[in-house]
Amino acid sequence: MSRIGKQPIAVPSGVTMSAAGGVFKVKGPKGELTVPYNQELTIKQDGDQLLVERPSDQQRHRALHGLTRTLVANAVKGVSDGYTINLELKGVGFRAKLAGKNLELTIGYSHPVIIEPPAGVTFTVPEPTKIDVSGIDKQLVGQVAANVRKVRKPDAYHGKGVRFAGEKIALKAGKAGATGGKGKK
Repeated sequence: MSRIGKQPIAVPSGVTMSAAGGVFKVKGPKGELTVPYNQELTIKQDGDQLLVERPSDQQRHRALHGLTRTLVANAVKGVSDGYTINLELKGVGFRAKLAGKNLELTIGYSHPVIIEPPAGVTFTVPEPTKIDVSGIDKQLVGQVAANVRKVRKPDAYHGKGVRFAGEKIALKAGKAGATGGKGKK
């Protein structure tokens, strides 16, 4: 058995779901999600738990077993709790603010960069140098956060740019001549 696939998924109260025809639908206090899955697998509800089962021990079924269980668990957690990814801005004069629902970044370019969130994703700016990307779809939240980071990745020499909260950037050493090394006399 797959170690991940055989784990039961706890279903919080207030979450309803149905699995039929290769589509798993889940509805909770935060919203509603649908997850497509292979029809050869079965998703069964056992009280307040979900179980994903595979028909055989073929390699393809074993691979789909863990994947399907993880996608279903992410959907259940998303509609009950939601997902948030925190980003930080590092650099002199780098700041973020909300313009309606859009995120406006001032990050060293000659113009502000405006990012419009897709449906189901919201931006919050608790401080001018911190951005929170929130939503119920884990994949979509992660992709939007990666797109925001891509606008100005942290550079290798100074570490300036947009980074994930807690992300460590390995800085390169500068040129030896710039640090006061031996020069012409």
